Amino acid sequence: MSKKQVVMQKIAGICGIIAPIIALSFIALAISYSLSWFSWTNNALSDLGGPPPATATAAVLFNSGLIIGGILGMMFAVGLMYNMRKQIESIGTFILFLAIVSLIAVGVFPETAGHIHLYVSVAFFALFPISLFFIGAPMTREPTERCLGFVTLLLGVFAIISAAPIVLVSVDDVGIHELLAVLSGSAWAIVFGVKLYKQSNLN
Repeated sequence: MSKKQVVMQKIAGICGIIAPIIALSFIALAISYSLSWFSWTNNALSDLGGPPPATATAAVLFNSGLIIGGILGMMFAVGLMYNMRKQIESIGTFILFLAIVSLIAVGVFPETAGHIHLYVSVAFFALFPISLFFIGAPMTREPTERCLGFVTLLLGVFAIISAAPIVLVSVDDVGIHELLAVLSGSAWAIVFGVKLYKQSNLN
């Protein structure tokens, strides 16, 4: 691996670590500006970036957090794509890239944009766990990667269980389901970001 590739891998690993931290931090800030009306049992997270009662400040924080976190996430996904050797893993990282593009689109097209917001939201919550299955399954066949592969699959299952009620049925506590799915994705990204960063130091 060339010096340039090592640097790119290191940057991708850092992006995988900080992308979810930034996104979650901005979401938390948006919630802090919405305590007078936001409810985990009555609102979706996207309501923070939508029309009133969401404030302009909360909307900017929420939507920009998704966009900034998503851009960093795209860099992480590209770095992960170059690091994966098996074809099925490469397919998984490509699906992950599409999921992150969908996440960015959630911020670019908030609830005020109309139906497109629903489509990109569903795309993110559907594509992300699928990507984890494609990435995790082949890893379980490698002795050195088996544990991380099973963790990836378990987080994919958890993301599906968390997000399925949002996509398939109408539920009141949408925000809770979304948060659980996002937290599972964030944990996975941080773990793999650390993995990429450590591998870059070995090259």
